[in-house]
Amino acid sequence: MPQHDVIVIGGGFAGLRAALEARASSADVAVLSKVHPMRSHSSGAHSGVNAALKSGDSWQDHAKDTIEAGAYLCDQKAVEVLCKNASEDVVALERMGVIFNRDSDGRIDVMPFAGSSHPRTCYAGDSAGHVILQVLYEQVLRSQIPTYDEWFVSSILVEDGMCKGVVARELKTGQNHAFYAKAVILATGGLGRVYSPSTCSLTGTADGPALAYRAGAPLVDMEMVQYHPTTLSDRGILITEAARGEGGRLVNKDGDRFMAASDAGAMEMAARDVCSRAVHAEIQEGRGENGNVYLDLRHLDKGRISDRLRETLWLLEDLEDLDPSKDLIPVRPAMHRPIGGVRVDTFGATGLPGLYAAGECASTGAHGANRLGGNSLLDCVVFGRRAGEAAARHSRGATWHPPQESLAIAETAGFNEIASRAPGKDTPGIIRRELGSLMNRKVGILRDEAGLKDAASVLRNLKERHSRLGLRDKDAAYNTDIISAAELGNMLDVAEIIIAAALARRESRGCHYRTDFPQRDDVKWLRRSVATRSTRGPIINSAPVVVTQWNPAERNPAR
Repeated sequence: MPQHDVIVIGGGFAGLRAALEARASSADVAVLSKVHPMRSHSSGAHSGVNAALKSGDSWQDHAKDTIEAGAYLCDQKAVEVLCKNASEDVVALERMGVIFNRDSDGRIDVMPFAGSSHPRTCYAGDSAGHVILQVLYEQVLRSQIPTYDEWFVSSILVEDGMCKGVVARELKTGQNHAFYAKAVILATGGLGRVYSPSTCSLTGTADGPALAYRAGAPLVDMEMVQYHPTTLSDRGILITEAARGEGGRLVNKDGDRFMAASDAGAMEMAARDVCSRAVHAEIQEGRGENGNVYLDLRHLDKGRISDRLRETLWLLEDLEDLDPSKDLIPVRPAMHRPIGGVRVDTFGATGLPGLYAAGECASTGAHGANRLGGNSLLDCVVFGRRAGEAAARHSRGATWHPPQESLAIAETAGFNEIASRAPGKDTPGIIRRELGSLMNRKVGILRDEAGLKDAASVLRNLKERHSRLGLRDKDAAYNTDIISAAELGNMLDVAEIIIAAALARRESRGCHYRTDFPQRDDVKWLRRSVATRSTRGPIINSAPVVVTQWNPAERNPAR
């Protein structure tokens, strides 16, 4: 069976950055990904990466903005690590070959993003995700790091309280194989497809949190699910925050700039949670049109927009037949990113020896209850690098003790049992669509106890239906039915945790807004939620927030 010092699960920003750092630390490292790395969701990131590079800005200002945006639920030690390392890690990307936009002095340029007190988002037009991912993948090839493309990881091998590797299914053959490792880094990306609509690609099926949860690692802050205020209709295609950073205006059907009611100072540059709730309220109260409000770019300089928002212009023309210089853009909120994830320290350690996590599937606590735009890519780069370093260090002190073959054999038996079932009227797609709609309606921008309890009841039924799923496709090679069923199982498990955590937090904070508890309550709820697995389902406990130098205060709505 294949064995490596370090195995990275996922080929996006965090995974590739972790792999490069592990290799730089002399580890034998490999990447397993269920899609080719260049098809990872990271390639769709339009925005950029935050760093306090300019005069007048500082890592302390960046940290304060991050903590205020996170409604003081942030682990401030993690925020300090994130913001202190930002400039060095962005410059490292540039030296690898990332071509950022430049200012008039030839230095890396920055643009303003919602929730930030200074312009600090380094960008490459509105294609930063594709550019950064391309460069990281080139560096992986240059470093001769092997990548196992189109392998679906179905479980983590745990024996004697230690992570010993993973079991993965090769899509090409349909065969399951055990991969032995001294350390495993989960970098599987987000859980966006738990919701519909979502800005997330089809690969965002909560694989990492589900794998870690079943292996015994706790998840944190899972109730914190961020919506993006400007997406295209039911498509969930994101219109980048940079469009508002360039001066785009949100208007209702009457042409009124309604953000003045939520934050007259920041207007459209208010934090994502504030902006999303404002857009949602405008639509719900009848001042939208066809379920949308509008983003108005008609007053902006055409040449500047063509330079900075080129990919956005292509999307609007190809998908909606819109010319932003002449037409209003219909937009509505859609689920964007999870804030919570696998509980890790600032080196990606989960508490299960040998298991690490980084990127969107993990949570150091740096983002609290709401993430700043531009901090997501930064998280992947900073904490991905540190997880790679830590996993390599762990592997140097570990010895090979391959787990028993019975663990991999049991996993194969589980897949075979699913494949043996006769198909019924349900399919993974039917249940998946019902799940996405349920989560958006009951566990979305606005929540209350009755809706959350109803969601929990419906989810139990969805899980029971999933347990009876049969497959129409019985072939082993490229059997997408069996992978879809496995992904659906991951999403259902994680949805159950999101609902349980949202029920437990009886306050409103950041992107968790309870209409029955509309106020923030620092006395009872300045604590992070912690979900652990039991035979009865998720158990929700809490842990204190780490405060270093920024004491909780009333949140500035702009952040």
